[in-house]
Amino acid sequence: MLVDSHCHLDFPEYAGKVGEVLARARAAGVGVCVSIGTELKRFPGVRAVAEAHADVWCSVGVHPHESEKELLDDEASLIEAAAHPKVVAIGETGLDYYYEHSPRAPQQANFRSHIAAARQTGLPLIVHTRDADDDTIAILRDEMGKGAFTGVIHCFTGTQKLADASLELGLYISVSGIATFKNSAALRDVIKSVPLDRLLVETDAPYLAPVPHRGKTNEPAFVTHTAAMLAELKGVSAQELADATTANFFRLFSKVVPPDA
Repeated sequence: MLVDSHCHLDFPEYAGKVGEVLARARAAGVGVCVSIGTELKRFPGVRAVAEAHADVWCSVGVHPHESEKELLDDEASLIEAAAHPKVVAIGETGLDYYYEHSPRAPQQANFRSHIAAARQTGLPLIVHTRDADDDTIAILRDEMGKGAFTGVIHCFTGTQKLADASLELGLYISVSGIATFKNSAALRDVIKSVPLDRLLVETDAPYLAPVPHRGKTNEPAFVTHTAAMLAELKGVSAQELADATTANFFRLFSKVVPPDA
């Protein structure tokens, strides 16, 4: 079994199609999906998808792009939402200095509020970081000093420095379809250095469809292509890769009930 640890099943691309998308995922051997929150105003829709499907779970959070529009006073709203049995993570949150759709100060403030929520709930933190390695590392280290929390760098596209720092802090690294792209050789070199027991796989669907589906609407079933690439990169069988990343997922996302439980 594989797990799609990060997708967005509430997005318009899947309107009226979630059932068939999940059927294709199951047929491909993808047993669990986590649908990720990006705005609090849209969280009821994220939660509704998870409530409607036994193999879908969800997170609550404010994407860094939305930080200025949804600036949090504290972590209370996240903690309240996280009490729902289907909410298994906090985020996605973090820093995006590539687009800077929100100013950096609100991004950083929200990032810290999400970390506080992850620490208090014991749920993993889902970190989005792009062109912001140094500040991401600095905030993670500073906050870890205030009290431990768990988490994952989702859709990892960063440097060796970010990978090493994340691993040192006990975080996991999640690989998306970007790593299958022809021009991602440098990224694959970094991922190759990540221990097998700290890797997850994801789609970030509907975005970033892996080769051979690049340019199409991504969906959870396509995580199999990323997993196949990763198995080859790590020099292990597809079964070993699936077993390891799925075990890693359930270790990190401990609130998720395995399908065979």
